[in-house]
Amino acid sequence: MLCQRCNNKEATVHLTKIVNGEKNEVFLCEECARETGQLPFAGNDPFSFQNLLSGILNPEINSYNTGIKQGDKCGTCGLSYYDFTQNGLFGCADCYETFNDRLNPLLKRIHGETVHNGKVPQRKGGHLRKKRQIKELRDEMKDAVKNENFEKAAEIRDKIKELEDNDGGE
Repeated sequence: MLCQRCNNKEATVHLTKIVNGEKNEVFLCEECARETGQLPFAGNDPFSFQNLLSGILNPEINSYNTGIKQGDKCGTCGLSYYDFTQNGLFGCADCYETFNDRLNPLLKRIHGETVHNGKVPQRKGGHLRKKRQIKELRDEMKDAVKNENFEKAAEIRDKIKELEDNDGGE
């Protein structure tokens, strides 16, 4: 099948768009697909891991835009955020601090959380579970005090005291 746009080359890109329940199929050659911005990836292999990673790390960058912003650069190694989105690797430990504002939304999108708590085995780690529970309750109590909900804060304080008193028996 020939490209529906140029009618010269073989169509290698098949696009199916469903808008408001209406299905629309388009057959384009790779060159026309690139020109119209229908191919979301750049490079020779549109389905490479690097392109997939790049799309996940920075979906707002359209690789066909010529005016891609280079953004901030790490002061230690000189790596830009764009470079990170292209290879998925930071240049040094300071990159985490430099790009922190962009990493948290990214991690939240990928993992659902920005804090890794790890797993605690059921048979072991009773003390660690209790310690985490107390920490969570303290955070909850701070929020209650912040919101001037002192009755709830007092209830939480009592729960914390009860957990701490029971902790001495283990």
